[in-house]
Amino acid sequence: MSGVVMQEQRVLIAGCGDVGTQLGVRLSTQGAQVFGLRRTINQLPAGIHGIAADMTDPDTLGTLPACDWLFYTAAAKSRDPDIYRRTYVDGLKHVLDALPTPPRHLFLTSSSGVYAQTEHEWVDEQSVTEPDSESGRILLASEQLALSSGIPATVVRFSGIYGPGRNHLQRLVESGIAAPREPLHYSNRIHSADCAGVLEHLLQLALQGQTLKPLYLASDDAPTPIHEVMEWLAAELEVEVRERQAVRRGGSKRCSNRRLRASGYRFRYPDFRSGYVELLRKV
Repeated sequence: MSGVVMQEQRVLIAGCGDVGTQLGVRLSTQGAQVFGLRRTINQLPAGIHGIAADMTDPDTLGTLPACDWLFYTAAAKSRDPDIYRRTYVDGLKHVLDALPTPPRHLFLTSSSGVYAQTEHEWVDEQSVTEPDSESGRILLASEQLALSSGIPATVVRFSGIYGPGRNHLQRLVESGIAAPREPLHYSNRIHSADCAGVLEHLLQLALQGQTLKPLYLASDDAPTPIHEVMEWLAAELEVEVRERQAVRRGGSKRCSNRRLRASGYRFRYPDFRSGYVELLRKV
């Protein structure tokens, strides 16, 4: 995508956290005018114009700029259902209501947590979504709000995000803990850099005039049993596994990225090894 094209684009990233910030930096370096909406803006990097506001409080959203592209990339700070609903449903509604004009396209980030499959089956964009958790049901409500908003919209369901600053699994392994080998439990993951890359890629397609699908499942190429991931980390860290402990996760499934790859996206980190090797090198 050429910088000339992006120089005429205004992008609002609502809920501009880790992934949103990475995306904003990429787009601003290409010439886009990027606005990042979050409660505190003092840590936003150069190139992202901060908007200090609370998406759950419509009274703080009175000065939102008109934008061509809206990315709603909020992340709840807790799994409490009330916080989830205020973050993913109420916040999205408030932002859409506060915009002075509708954007050309809305991109909403969601989660593979909307799937409840447990038998290691492959899931994709056509798979049944009957979440057995309140958080999953709230995420589905957020998706439905976006897709019925009257604005062209695309939902991106990320699997488990890892990357700099997201080292919960690594800390468990460093303490000598790994998941049990039985019962088998598949995990799916995506590096945060690829999260931003996927969103940038879809925006590029839209700028090129391509029609986007309403839904993309974004996960790397290699769903892997969680015990294999943790045992590999233990070997790389030269840590002895002294305890087997179930890692709390949703149902065991394998996320297919076929639709995303068919659109032309290529993962920077196609499997957990390529991503974690770089992370461990920086330890």
